[in-house]
Amino acid sequence: MLHIDTIPTTDPDTASAAVVLAGRRIALLDRARVYACGITPYDVTHLGHAATFVWVDVLSRVLHLLGVRAEVCRNVTDVDDVLDAAAAARTSADVAGFAAVQQFAFDHDMAALSVRPPAYEPRAHRYVAHVVRLVAALLDVGVAYQRAGSVYFRGAPVAAASGLEAAEALRLAAEYGGRPDDPAKDDPLDVAVWQAAEPGHPAWDSPWGLGRPGWHAECVAMALSVFGVGVDVHAGGADLRFPHHAYHAAMAEAVTGVRPYARAWLHAGTVAVDGVKMAKSAGNLVLLHDLLAEHAPAVIRLLVLDRPWADAWDYTPAALTAASERLDRLYQAAGRTGPTSQAATAELRRLLATDLNVPAALDVAIEAGGAPARLLIGTLGLA
Repeated sequence: MLHIDTIPTTDPDTASAAVVLAGRRIALLDRARVYACGITPYDVTHLGHAATFVWVDVLSRVLHLLGVRAEVCRNVTDVDDVLDAAAAARTSADVAGFAAVQQFAFDHDMAALSVRPPAYEPRAHRYVAHVVRLVAALLDVGVAYQRAGSVYFRGAPVAAASGLEAAEALRLAAEYGGRPDDPAKDDPLDVAVWQAAEPGHPAWDSPWGLGRPGWHAECVAMALSVFGVGVDVHAGGADLRFPHHAYHAAMAEAVTGVRPYARAWLHAGTVAVDGVKMAKSAGNLVLLHDLLAEHAPAVIRLLVLDRPWADAWDYTPAALTAASERLDRLYQAAGRTGPTSQAATAELRRLLATDLNVPAALDVAIEAGGAPARLLIGTLGLA
């Protein structure tokens, strides 16, 4: 967790703090609650994963620059059907042991990339009792129903509010394990918040019988348990916008009655190769540990950061070379001596607080050199 000294009331630059994300201005006092959707620990970390967590790390560093303590919660989804299948296919160990090994590898990659550990790192298997309480609350307020040992959250209003066409919503629901063809559902877009026990999956007791939590419900339970009724920023890859984030917000708001659940969203743009989203199923993964074996962590970070955070982008070796050259120019500028440009420093703060505008901040720092360049290097974790 980051720690800062008491904010001096006599400094006009720290008299107030606010950031703008995706056009939404978020005024802050002394802390910001940032929830980041973490990994399902079933495979190695690729550049697409890393990009999201680098942006979250930079957000927390920018907030620190503004005099705000970022309290980051990054969950671990270690109760998941994909994890169960991967563990069964690769090892004779139990799911928990397999997940622990994968989590260790992820933590190693994040540390090598200078992504700092979150303040909170809840693991889904420790929050099953919280999910049971969440599910009971969803039933109590009438947005969920029980059937054949499972409990379903009504999802049609969520899809409608998302602005997606029905066919697209169904396609995404199927892609992300929503089982729209489950005959027990009232509507294909309903999602299981408690799934009746099935062979090949862990199971826990509940008022509805043996079963396991649903993916969306796990995140809601962990986020509400750590931060309470809402968050200042909810972060994750743009591909999680629907269904995961949409259902998460809808469940949280239904239970707490507090809207909006998140004051702002940071949906980091997806990473592609030759126009195809980086994914194991596409066979186009660029693995983080391979990049780290040949390039400095600062180069990889700048590859991610020197662009608008919400934009999808294509990874190419040429882009990595360009990031290395850009970093060299920044380092050279930081080595220049002379009077500190207060105007440049103020502009850096303004640009970073306005949609994390790293490309423009880099231009200012390289031109000004000296202290402003050194300040940006530290803020972006490029030292």
